Amino acid sequence: MTVKVIHWGLGAMGGQMAELVATKKGITSVGAIDLDPNKVGKPMAELFEGQTNEVKVSDDATKVLNEKADLVIIATGSFTEEVYPLVEQALNSKKNVICIAEEMAFPAQQQPKLAAQLDELAKKNNVTLLGTGINPGFVLDLQIIALTGVCYDVQRIEAARVNDLSPFGPTVMKTQGVGTSVEEFNKGIEDGSIVGHVGFPESMAMVAKSLGWELDEIKETKEPIISNTHRKTKYVEVQPGMVAGCKHIAYGIKDGETIIKMEHPQQILPETEGIDTGDYINIFGTPEVNMAIKPEIPGGIGTVSVAVNSIANVINAEPGLVTMADLPVPAAIMGDIKDRIKK
Repeated sequence: MTVKVIHWGLGAMGGQMAELVATKKGITSVGAIDLDPNKVGKPMAELFEGQTNEVKVSDDATKVLNEKADLVIIATGSFTEEVYPLVEQALNSKKNVICIAEEMAFPAQQQPKLAAQLDELAKKNNVTLLGTGINPGFVLDLQIIALTGVCYDVQRIEAARVNDLSPFGPTVMKTQGVGTSVEEFNKGIEDGSIVGHVGFPESMAMVAKSLGWELDEIKETKEPIISNTHRKTKYVEVQPGMVAGCKHIAYGIKDGETIIKMEHPQQILPETEGIDTGDYINIFGTPEVNMAIKPEIPGGIGTVSVAVNSIANVINAEPGLVTMADLPVPAAIMGDIKDRIKK
């Protein structure tokens, strides 16, 4: 059995997934969907390094989903409501789905009705749906959950991810307010066009559910990170005085006390101002557990890898909507992926 994959969304993350799949044994790309006129009609081999597949990118999702495949990787938006129609169509084609929309990591937290509908739809079609990524999906949820496994008890959790946004595309830059003025940033926060890190409620819900906690409230604060230097990436340019990112903090509250605190100051090229990136988890309990990964696990590479490395787990899973906490811990695919398929 060769695992057959369809790629839906071929931007910064989706394109790298197509390239990573091309390096793995026992897996092949059999379809590609995108609306970019610069990609439509071109063979994947021409667009993505390592791909030898002559399958052409199409803007006709219905046609591509008619192809025989085991799984669809969706790499388009960030919000459950936004990607719902795509996920629905993919599930109805009777294919497993991995989606990297941040809210899809635990959609029941903010979109319980849509989550229930997707779960029902996946079960009806005898397939599995997973939302994942570097964060949410791994750093500030799955890692935390795993580390609590060595604890007698846990009183509270504090975690932070100080990262570099540079690898991400225009969609993420927009949601972070990168390249705006302070006034535009504040206005964007008010009207909802700038959201900071998408996924804090999802990560907190995943951690809390795994530990058996019931949070009374989740509070969030968002502030602009103002650049003192000139910064430029493939997707955005920031002059001194402009916004380079968003300092976003979330508080999970129970009985008036913060029992989960997560910080995520995200910006492009933080090293230009002497800021070291890193991932930090502090579990206050018995025993106390402190973890630091420096520099950060790269966001782009991490998201691409965790999605591709979860393919076998999703194919093996029971039908329905699942989270990363429901599946085995993903491992890098260094052998033949067929060896991991149990079905």
